[in-house]
Amino acid sequence: MTIYADNAATTKMSRTAIDAMLPYMETHYGNPSSLHSVGQEAAEALQDARERIAACLGCQPREIIFTSGGSEADNQALRSAAVLGARKGKRHILSTAFEHHAVLHTLKRLEKEGFEVELLPVGPTGTVTARQVRDAIRDDTCLVTIMYANNEIGSVLPIAEIGAVCREAGVLFHTDAVQAAGHLHINVRDENIDMLSLSAHKFHGPKGAGVLYARQGIQLTPLIEGGAQERGKRAGTENIPAIMGMAAALEEACAHIDENAAKVSALRDRLIEGLSKIPHCALNGDPVSRLPGNVSFCFEGIEGESLLLLLDAKGICASSGSACTSGSLDPSHVLLAIGRPHEVAHGSLRLSLCEWNTEQEIDVMLKEIPQVVRYLRSMSPVWNELLAGTRQFIL
Repeated sequence: MTIYADNAATTKMSRTAIDAMLPYMETHYGNPSSLHSVGQEAAEALQDARERIAACLGCQPREIIFTSGGSEADNQALRSAAVLGARKGKRHILSTAFEHHAVLHTLKRLEKEGFEVELLPVGPTGTVTARQVRDAIRDDTCLVTIMYANNEIGSVLPIAEIGAVCREAGVLFHTDAVQAAGHLHINVRDENIDMLSLSAHKFHGPKGAGVLYARQGIQLTPLIEGGAQERGKRAGTENIPAIMGMAAALEEACAHIDENAAKVSALRDRLIEGLSKIPHCALNGDPVSRLPGNVSFCFEGIEGESLLLLLDAKGICASSGSACTSGSLDPSHVLLAIGRPHEVAHGSLRLSLCEWNTEQEIDVMLKEIPQVVRYLRSMSPVWNELLAGTRQFIL
């Protein structure tokens, strides 16, 4: 029995998405830039997908730019805002300390180009308030970029309130909604979002497809030069099969958000309640304002990588943080940002569920994870020092 509990890293594609893709691999294979009938079939499909995705986000179809995923969308949003800001002499950017590296690394690059980046502290539950943002906005602020929900610890941020502050101040607001799209209700108009990034493979769509929503009137800077695709904002022949799969997956996810959230959050809460009984552990992230499927813990006295390997041997697929940094031995920047000490941050476990997980799988995880934690602690010199009192417990 394999239990897949790493849906924040990627999701299994849905049958709906696969079925939506196949005709554009086998029959309607034209280039949407071609003028002949086969090409125009593809162009019509592209426009149909754009309209359907726009309807899911509460925007206009022309405000949707297709990308290769969330990282590209983040990069283009930030670079576009920086260019617009520099033209007006505004070079101050606000963000948070626990953004995805697609945002943080782009901000680092912009710093080298003369921009001033201010990272707001996120506190022990991993959130920022609209008041924090209001107090930090300056006359030379050109962009606020704050994620909708954190990929590691699951905290959901007050995006509508932050968007209202930014709109009142006349500052562009971008949100990385990669973890939220298809799982939480999003309306870019109601929430005063100027730019938003999403990625298909986080809601049962294909890998390699994403969206950048940019409010009409925002001039985007292309990252890729070439042809005039995406109204000159993103060169390269569009990946029609992946885009059709993404549109179908997002529609299906949005149509079932409430029922999926109810089921998944109930599984999540069972898992949190059971794992909280393990001595010297702590839940990471906001206990209330939280993604439906996110469970994140730190266990004192063990290494997260050992925990993952032993769980994998028992058929449980999990992660110790972001899948994008799983090859790194450094502790998670997200856990450090919420105040976890290095030695505790190393013992992290993220379980991320979806609507296809079952009660039986929760039962198995609640049986196996405590056993593995006990086993690893029994071999840990650090744990022995903690028990002997020569080292102080933190959790």
